[in-house]
Amino acid sequence: MIYAVKKPNESNERLISRFKKVVQRSRVLLDSKQHRFHEQPKRKRFVRQAAVMRDAHRKQKAREQFYSA
Repeated sequence: MIYAVKKPNESNERLISRFKKVVQRSRVLLDSKQHRFHEQPKRKRFVRQAAVMRDAHRKQKAREQFYSA
């Protein structure tokens, strides 16, 4: 469970911003967004493959751009 305890002499706005940072670092929102809808296992595999291919193309494009200059 994620929580932030108010420190002495700390404003409410500062407490809220600290809490937001803790939530972002814990990746709770990212996980909840990913699991918002059910994905079939076959679909997950295609998404992963597409991500790998994207990364490979980006690396190749950067390599070509570096050596062409």
